[in-house]
Amino acid sequence: MAQLLSFRVYLSAETQKASPGSFKRTQKTRKPFSPDRRGPVAPSRKSQNLNLEVSPHRAVSAVRLMRIEYGGAFADLLNEKGKGSGSNEMSYVERTIGFRTRDLDDRDLRLVTDVVGGTIRWRRYLDHLIGSLCHNERTFRNMEPLLLQILRIGVYEIIKRDMPPYAVVDENVRLAKVALRPGAGDFVNGILRKLVSLKEKDALPLPKVEGDDRAQARALATLHSHPVWMVRRWVKYLGLDEATKLMIWNNNDPGFSLRANTGRDITRADLVERLNCLKVPHELSLHLEEFVRIKTGLQTVVQAGLLKEGICSVQDESAGLIVSVVKPQPGERIMDACAAPGGKTLFMASCLKGQGMIYAMDVNEGRLRILGETAKSHQVDGLITTIHSDLRVFAETNEVQYDKVLLDAPCSGLGVLSKRADLRWNRKLEDMLELTKLQDELLDSASKLVKHGGVLVYSTCSIDPEENEGRVEAFLLRHPEFTIDPVTSFVPSSFVTSQGFFLSNPVKHSLDGAFAARLVRAL
Repeated sequence: MAQLLSFRVYLSAETQKASPGSFKRTQKTRKPFSPDRRGPVAPSRKSQNLNLEVSPHRAVSAVRLMRIEYGGAFADLLNEKGKGSGSNEMSYVERTIGFRTRDLDDRDLRLVTDVVGGTIRWRRYLDHLIGSLCHNERTFRNMEPLLLQILRIGVYEIIKRDMPPYAVVDENVRLAKVALRPGAGDFVNGILRKLVSLKEKDALPLPKVEGDDRAQARALATLHSHPVWMVRRWVKYLGLDEATKLMIWNNNDPGFSLRANTGRDITRADLVERLNCLKVPHELSLHLEEFVRIKTGLQTVVQAGLLKEGICSVQDESAGLIVSVVKPQPGERIMDACAAPGGKTLFMASCLKGQGMIYAMDVNEGRLRILGETAKSHQVDGLITTIHSDLRVFAETNEVQYDKVLLDAPCSGLGVLSKRADLRWNRKLEDMLELTKLQDELLDSASKLVKHGGVLVYSTCSIDPEENEGRVEAFLLRHPEFTIDPVTSFVPSSFVTSQGFFLSNPVKHSLDGAFAARLVRAL
């Protein structure tokens, strides 16, 4: 498990940067409501025997959705076999709804991935439809959590997966009856049958984009399933058309990139040969010679052991391009100031060709430990020294300076919403102020570790100007000893902004959104 470099977020080590440890969410608890409810709100414990009547992918999906929304789990809890949380998957199901189903086969796994990801992604849209079909707003607002997840799954499968509608109705009704009670099944039956009827008549109750800016933003937020504050922010910075394109991109099934582990002398050609043997469709990166793009087959790659063996890593090209901005050279001492779980750390280490050192610092000791174990499988552990510390504390108490410092700062993650759909619901407008304050503090601390004539690279997985250009501009006002070093010679010109920064645009480049500024300290 450790060798998988925190596979919990689609194996993208970069997307976990989006969640600083200090941001803990308190989920809004729904009041227990259920049609024809009898007895306690929590589902009564059913027989412990195997239940073969309930669709396993729907039972697992409902429980996973509960864990994600109310328990803080990630949207894609996969282990080295690609099977959710492994042997614990059915244990979670049994503890939550009181019975087991048959084990998931490969088809079920694909369905769970699709249903869970899609249901999270389209949550606001689905809730609008469910609420419109309820008797009144109170019925929806006070609906018990498990019943709501079952309804979301049913609506998603009918509207977005275009599955046989009445089969979807029957399966989800059965799940509600067995996991909750007969009245809950009847309620699900009524809602989903209404939905099927309206879909067949092309009469879904959807809002129109009209009225003032606020009303339009609310309608767009529902139609494209994003928070209203996010929509208003993007319309402000990008304009209506580009904001709409961005939301459409976020709602598409994400693609992934694999990086050949050159630290073990694995070339991209070697990786391509393995993918051909596995019959995984792929195409070569247009921007980085170590990278290959895949749209499907990630579970096949995982199950074949390519990640565990250290043959490759899952890493978005936008993260690889940030490493290009750093441009690690053999013999350099480089501080990766917010390193864990370590995707960029490993790539930088492989660039050193056996000479130099990457100092990987992070406040999370557990993720640093995973990084260290992964470095061994990638055979670059001799080039990485882990440091468990808060950057702000470390910079105050250490006088050591480095050739280069990478600050891949905690951020909103607004550039990776296609892969981390759950982030859109876990972020609030108020977070932005807290984040920018933290980013300023970390930048000030990181600057102390850069030697005279050295390089400081500030990066995020966000596309928000306040987290990106705004933070660099404020930093330069506080630190005139630093100047911008344009990234023109480090990345393709299409990624270079007018200010000389790196910026990947999801819509334009078909990559995660990311930003990097290269700053040089005066001699």
